[in-house]
Amino acid sequence: MPSLDRRTLIAGSASLAAAMALMPPTASAALTGFRPKGQAAVDHSAFDKLLKVHVKPDAAGYNRVDYRGVRSGLPALRGYIASLEATDPVSLSPNEAHAFWINLYNAKTLEVVADAYPVSSIKKINLGGSFLFGSGPWKAKLMTVNATALSLDDVEHEIVRALFKDPMSHYGLNCASYSCPNLATSAFTGANVDALLRQNAVAYVNHPRGVSVDGGRITASKIYSWYASDFGGRGRLKDHWMSFATPQKASEIAAASISGYDYDWSINAL
Repeated sequence: MPSLDRRTLIAGSASLAAAMALMPPTASAALTGFRPKGQAAVDHSAFDKLLKVHVKPDAAGYNRVDYRGVRSGLPALRGYIASLEATDPVSLSPNEAHAFWINLYNAKTLEVVADAYPVSSIKKINLGGSFLFGSGPWKAKLMTVNATALSLDDVEHEIVRALFKDPMSHYGLNCASYSCPNLATSAFTGANVDALLRQNAVAYVNHPRGVSVDGGRITASKIYSWYASDFGGRGRLKDHWMSFATPQKASEIAAASISGYDYDWSINAL
């Protein structure tokens, strides 16, 4: 590769700056502008219908996704995503906004995976967007809401986690991987968001991929390691798990020590 002199770098930087000036603002610049301030609601019935058809719970309480079926219905899914992009989330109530952003994240993830399917892991879907080379689709600007270009990472970290500051959000956002909390069989709404997040939390904590106890040792999902601060720190994880565990599992957790964290990125397909 030929070397670049200072003038070339400056010219390149100027061109990049000019190009960036024409782009929609990033999520970081518009973060406070997404804070919900109204009482409006959103119709998520189209997404609810899609989830009920294509998300299949198994006997162990794990929800698998029929991505081939989702792919055949992509026009409807894309229409729903477009309807969310055309919505002003600032006009929503806090609960409606919480549901809005979780559904947008999950719907876009479904679209990305269905477009690439068959694929063994979402991490193999490299859409770029990160510095130099990326892994997975999370940093690519895939959505535009209120004239702001957003990536999946923006929605999760800059908006959902930053605005709502609710650890329960982790039980709603689904990354299309085996070790994720379930993709719910119903769409989130302002009316059901709290109850549905709790339902997903109970299912996750009581499933081995969420919290496994064996011989007095706990192996938990890396979600609890990556985002320990969201749950009040590692010292409070056991209390968090016990609040959702069955009585038997809660007793096992109480008597055990955390030995490590694990995560399986295999696709959550049928």
